[in-house]
Amino acid sequence: MRLLSFVFALLCLGAPVRAESGYDLWLRYTPVEAQYRAQYATTWLLAPGDSPTLRVAVQELNRGLAGMLGSAPPTENRAAMDGTLLVGTPASLPALDRLNLPLKELGAQGYLIRNVTYGGHKALVIAANSDIGVLYGVFAYLRRVQMRQPMTDLVSAPKTQLRILNHWDNLDGTVERGYAGQSIFNWHVLPGYVSPRITDYARANASIGINGMVPNNVNARADSLSPEYIEKTKALADALRPYGIRVYLSVRWSAPIEISHLKTADPLDPAVKAWWAAKIAEIYKSIPDFGGFLVKANSEGQPGPQDYHRNHADGANMIADLLRPHGGVVMWRAFVYANDPKIDRANTAVNEFAPLDGQFRDNVVLQIKNGPLDFQPREPFSPLFATMPKTSLMMEFQITKEYLGQQTHLAYLGPLFEEVLKSDTYEHGPGSTVAKIIDGSMDHHAISGMAGVANIGNDADWSGSVFNQANWYVFGRMAWDPEMSARAVATEWTRQTFTADPAFVAPVVDMMMSSRETVVNYMTPLGLELIMAHSHHMGPGPWDMIGPREDWKAPYYHRADETGIGFDRTITGSDNAGQYKGAAKAAFEDVTKTPEEYLLYFHHVSWDYKTRSGRTLWNELIARYQRGVEDVAGMQQVWAAQKPYVDVERFDKTASFLAIQHREAIWWRDACLAYFAQFSKRPFPGGYQPKYPLEYYEKMPMFASPQP
Repeated sequence: MRLLSFVFALLCLGAPVRAESGYDLWLRYTPVEAQYRAQYATTWLLAPGDSPTLRVAVQELNRGLAGMLGSAPPTENRAAMDGTLLVGTPASLPALDRLNLPLKELGAQGYLIRNVTYGGHKALVIAANSDIGVLYGVFAYLRRVQMRQPMTDLVSAPKTQLRILNHWDNLDGTVERGYAGQSIFNWHVLPGYVSPRITDYARANASIGINGMVPNNVNARADSLSPEYIEKTKALADALRPYGIRVYLSVRWSAPIEISHLKTADPLDPAVKAWWAAKIAEIYKSIPDFGGFLVKANSEGQPGPQDYHRNHADGANMIADLLRPHGGVVMWRAFVYANDPKIDRANTAVNEFAPLDGQFRDNVVLQIKNGPLDFQPREPFSPLFATMPKTSLMMEFQITKEYLGQQTHLAYLGPLFEEVLKSDTYEHGPGSTVAKIIDGSMDHHAISGMAGVANIGNDADWSGSVFNQANWYVFGRMAWDPEMSARAVATEWTRQTFTADPAFVAPVVDMMMSSRETVVNYMTPLGLELIMAHSHHMGPGPWDMIGPREDWKAPYYHRADETGIGFDRTITGSDNAGQYKGAAKAAFEDVTKTPEEYLLYFHHVSWDYKTRSGRTLWNELIARYQRGVEDVAGMQQVWAAQKPYVDVERFDKTASFLAIQHREAIWWRDACLAYFAQFSKRPFPGGYQPKYPLEYYEKMPMFASPQP
């Protein structure tokens, strides 16, 4: 007994005593220091019923409190004592009725944590109207304990209905745009074996409020709808259900042709409708709480209703009508761009979808990428958010960092998410933020939601690096509340993932908050877009001319020539600025008012254009690239100082990745400036010169970086 007490005391000192792979994510539940433990001590946990969800809530409480406080309270009804923890719904715990709790305002998924007097003793209540609300409340309680926060009263309910991870996982186990190993969905052993990792995946998602997932790629295979794969999907759904996570499927529009050899996939053809009706009934027979379909149609070569001279509403509504009796929804992706490269890709979504506003069924929601191009380090919000007041709209963010250094570069995406969500669309005048559009409060849409392209794989740390986990975490927290502060979420994640010591938390959160801007500076400053190397999008490629069409080539987007650089999207160019409204439109159309973060996105400007710093555009471009490199070096210094607080395994991997990031930031700076210099014909200031000639960078093989 003395030995156990001694070990526990050592753990509570806060020093790392074991290596950590990162598998536990933000649910580490390590011992809380002695000075904090008393405020969380609980005597009896009044058992909250026997549903699968309530059982996992009790299991999580036991796991968390045993890890953090050294023991968990008995899960049984006893006489009330000071420190009693009451957990449940009015149905599972009738004692809650006597406490007059304001449960109506919680809705179906919200929760309440409140200090009360029960049986003459001080008690803490975690209450909700539903079992899943109780589970969310339990995770919120454990989060507070991990963060060493006082247990003050809290009421929280999700502002969005659909909070969904989109996995771009293929049935062969590969992950498109995945940088953390193979898929965690081991299709070839399903349904016979469901890995315990799926339960841990469900726990992690429930802890941040995610309530849906799509296990297969939006570039879907028809096989996903075969009886064999429906049975496999059922096994996943059964494992996820206790954690409040519904399963959806990406579907290939031509599935009726490919699976059943129909002659057409025309949404207005009776045989096609009958095929989808039968398939939907088959799915719901196996998975009664199936969520619905995610559809990528007539985008990047994928089949769709336009192949039959029908529009997006024709396709979405046909499936929606068949899903309605089962309670299912259609998430129809709005990432489309015309086959004619003369039409600016940034314009296409509005061109195709805005005329259909009001024509979609109320169980259809358009899933719109945050920007009009393609998950760039920075781009303005999609103008489609400002132009469809009669249609349910949901956000699509990319959690996996396809264009932001993939698994090795540290780039916390919270500031990117926050920047987009706080953007004012001016749809109904000032204050019409993207957040209010997607949570349904602005236009009272039938469906609200947020989707995130997952960064999860079977690597030990799930996401390729420990800091990539923060992007999964912040997505879930902001899907629950799109107006959450990115800094507040970064602080939560840091305190749970590493340590609550302020000496560690403050510098690391500052580093995280500046990291995305750092990436923008050394990759795509001043509104440059899509200058990554072709196809794999790793490393610089402003010279890239690979591809069968002009708008798949980098020069199409930066348009550098001897007169200047940038894409004219004003009325004299593609008029993309004209798709925005109010002050946003006015700012984007006027080069003197456009925020410099978007300068080259909306305007083609002279190399000698005077920026707000007083520097010429050419010199400002150099300064931004140089700042990005210097800031990565600063991140290395910040991290080096954190060695005493972090276990060796996670510290060393992060330090190694930061070294890679610094080397590749230099690569980005030198390669891009060597390329643009041939057009600017201006000197490099202050003795700076790219280390190698342009030809060296142009000939570098994929995934290589220059010799130091």
